[in-house]
Amino acid sequence: MTVDKEWLRVESLDLDAQGVAHNAEGKVVFIEGALPGEEVQVQVSRRKNNWEQGTLQALRRESSQRVTPGCVHFGLHAGACGGCKMQHLHAGAQIAIKQRVLEDNLWHLGKVKPERMLRPVEGPTWGYRYRARLSVRHVAKKGTVLVGFHERKSRYVADMQRCEVLPPHVSALLMPLRALVASMEARDRLPQIELAIGEGPQGLVTALVLRHLEPLSGADVQRLRDFATEHGVQWWLQPKGPDTVHLLDEGGPELAYSLPEFGVVMPFKPTDFTQVNHHINTVLVGRALRLLDVQPDERVIDWFCGLGNFTLPLATQAREVLGIEGSETLVQRSRENAQRNGLAHKASFAARNLFELTPADVVAYEPAQRWLVDPPREGAFALAKALADLRQSPELAPPGWEPPRRIVYVSCNPATLARDAGLLVHQAGYRCTAAGAVNMFPHTAHVESMAVFEYDPHAVPKAPPADTGEALALPEAEA
Repeated sequence: MTVDKEWLRVESLDLDAQGVAHNAEGKVVFIEGALPGEEVQVQVSRRKNNWEQGTLQALRRESSQRVTPGCVHFGLHAGACGGCKMQHLHAGAQIAIKQRVLEDNLWHLGKVKPERMLRPVEGPTWGYRYRARLSVRHVAKKGTVLVGFHERKSRYVADMQRCEVLPPHVSALLMPLRALVASMEARDRLPQIELAIGEGPQGLVTALVLRHLEPLSGADVQRLRDFATEHGVQWWLQPKGPDTVHLLDEGGPELAYSLPEFGVVMPFKPTDFTQVNHHINTVLVGRALRLLDVQPDERVIDWFCGLGNFTLPLATQAREVLGIEGSETLVQRSRENAQRNGLAHKASFAARNLFELTPADVVAYEPAQRWLVDPPREGAFALAKALADLRQSPELAPPGWEPPRRIVYVSCNPATLARDAGLLVHQAGYRCTAAGAVNMFPHTAHVESMAVFEYDPHAVPKAPPADTGEALALPEAEA
């Protein structure tokens, strides 16, 4: 690696929280650790024809938004934890940049400009992570065990004594967990501990799922039980795939989270998909339903419904709601949750592959006036494409079928949201009336968001406008 003596002015941040600048030759330079507005020198690690990549080496002009990281394991030094990428940037500036990433993706990838920008959804920036997958490594040469996230740009596990984005009581478990694994006979065959925190009648319930590659000895099982008693945790074991996860000892409180605004309690298993940030999820569900504005006589479809995170709150407002999910296991769990919350008479569920939907599949379901769409990172391309095909070929739909009047799309990937938004706006007859970022993962470059689409029966399908490469003049965020 070489140090480039040229001083570069950082223009923006990319999706990986790297500073973006241009050198004297006009090449784009990606700079880890640099912030917009700063003047920096770079230690270049990669050179290509059109771009270079490196790390911050010297700083001549510092951003007013640069702050001291809250975690001693964050940084550019050897062995630094790679779990967070933006701790050196003020939390308010982080969400502003994520909002800009959303806007830029919508325009440059989808040629879509929302009619208004929603105020970003924010919450606690520390101790928020109620789910985590912690790697475990017995390093025999150093006579130690490591438990935590991977090092920055490395497959090695970081030497972490604490973690500020985990709840304090979980951060305090990192060193005891290292000692526990070091004491076990199977220490070389325990690659992972998955964390899941729920709400119980006596407070938080902390579940730890231990992945073990060989059967545990009686002595190791007793060590786990002693640890659970001392630290107040619940051990689950995973000998093979996710379907083999089971409690070490039956009994104890179940994992659940609540959505108080809707009077809903959601039990879950520790390996079920639930949102990492429970506080943000509560706010997110409330905002999504307010934006969807379901009326008591309306029917709703919740696509990619999972455990029913949106489906059950929707059932408290709509005439009926159908939740559709790819996993038969999650569909069954959703039915149980609906029964548990007294909503089975208004909420039904179906399992199907949502990445291979056709127009015929979509119109086979009874029409719904509102849709909630919450896909994984891959997005909902097949669903958006089906709506576009139905708009351009109305004969594909049976008489009386109508597209949803309003769609709220919750996204964990701004690129696939932008792609799908382009289809909805330019080919399926929708307007993007609002969009905004959701800071589900503070201090990381991960961008969650939501967008609202309104059906316009008079819209004429058209090709999206050409990208001139010019910066987009975007509307002001609402107060």
